[in-house]
Amino acid sequence: MAVDELDTRILRLLLEQPRTSVREYARILGVARGTVQARLDRLERDGVITGTAPSLSPAALGHPVLAFVHIEVTQGHLDDVGDALAGVPEIVEAFSITGGGDLVTRVVARDNAHLEDVIQKLISLPGVVRTRTEVALRERVAPRLLPLVESIGRAAAE
Repeated sequence: MAVDELDTRILRLLLEQPRTSVREYARILGVARGTVQARLDRLERDGVITGTAPSLSPAALGHPVLAFVHIEVTQGHLDDVGDALAGVPEIVEAFSITGGGDLVTRVVARDNAHLEDVIQKLISLPGVVRTRTEVALRERVAPRLLPLVESIGRAAAE
């Protein structure tokens, strides 16, 4: 999907001012409200905008421990294990990967003891061979997309 300069300006506003109205976006951008709405609709339809939910902090919800758990799976059981992971509320993301292991998950926990309980739950899932855990010490780059959007915008303007 081609994203042009106006699309990137709209995306930037969405990222920087997510609670602003479409009417205000149009005023800021100097274009018609209908133009902004049509662009937003297309960006959603094309899968560029994937949601409008607020960002939540697991730490503020009482789960300050963040770990990445790599999971090795018995051949032929990747889908089964992936489905089972969806039933573990402390797993906030899971991806199939290449390299060492089959899956990597992002896990949050109340404390280290709770993290151990979650890992033990993962180890007991049918099809899980072993796990390897890495505990995050400090976030160095927060989840972000604005630099990517700006880079795409610069390329579209050239």
